[in-house]
Amino acid sequence: MDDFLLRALLGGLGVALIAGPFGSFVVWRRLAYFGDTLAHSALLGVALGFFFEVDPTLAVMAVCLLMAVLLFVLQRQRRLPADTLLGVLAHSALSLGLVVLAFMEQVRVDLVAYLFGDILAIGVSDLLWVLAVGLVSLGTLFVLWRPLLSITLHRDMARVEGVPVDLVELVFSCLIALVVAMMMKVVGLLLVTALLIIPAASARRFVASPEAMAVFAVLIGCGAVVGGLTASWHLDTPAGPSIVVVAALGFVCSQLLPSSRTGL
Repeated sequence: MDDFLLRALLGGLGVALIAGPFGSFVVWRRLAYFGDTLAHSALLGVALGFFFEVDPTLAVMAVCLLMAVLLFVLQRQRRLPADTLLGVLAHSALSLGLVVLAFMEQVRVDLVAYLFGDILAIGVSDLLWVLAVGLVSLGTLFVLWRPLLSITLHRDMARVEGVPVDLVELVFSCLIALVVAMMMKVVGLLLVTALLIIPAASARRFVASPEAMAVFAVLIGCGAVVGGLTASWHLDTPAGPSIVVVAALGFVCSQLLPSSRTGL
């Protein structure tokens, strides 16, 4: 196997491993639009990274974290419906990023790679980023699993039981921001939410517990990565979109099979 293909496979499998548990909570908590907003803001991070001459990955993470905190604060004020607020911030951040890039005429940016990913260009440093973000995010999610699950099932009851609801939700929002920033390299900012949601949505029909859904979502995501890279190699199609298409086909098949879900 060529080195670039091996790195792409390892990076894709790493992303699927991280996206499975987080995607499960995104599906349970109906946060798909929240993930989209963070993904759109990633382009602003790329633009600011080039503008200030810092690592674009670090800039994307910083902007996504800032956006997550901003959304958390604004949603608590309840001045606008959550979906309206998310729509305003998502498109504003994306447009601002494009405007900033337009002012830097001396910088040539491959927008297609950022929009749709360039998994075949993953290097060793990118794999280290996936490893670092994966260890931090999954380790923190493991600690927050029970409190976050309690909040997801019944927010008010969790608060009565002594769960620090606001703190847990803020930390989870920041973790999602880190995961979205890391995933952008693999499938691009326009397809990040798809890789978060589709495997988890497919797994939901066949599990009876949250833990099983997270594991099953990881397996489906890994299958999509392997199938998408294989299709891309043989059919000469874009790797990132191919991964999402395979995941989508898996979702369609899951809807045609009888459901065995007894919970969630």
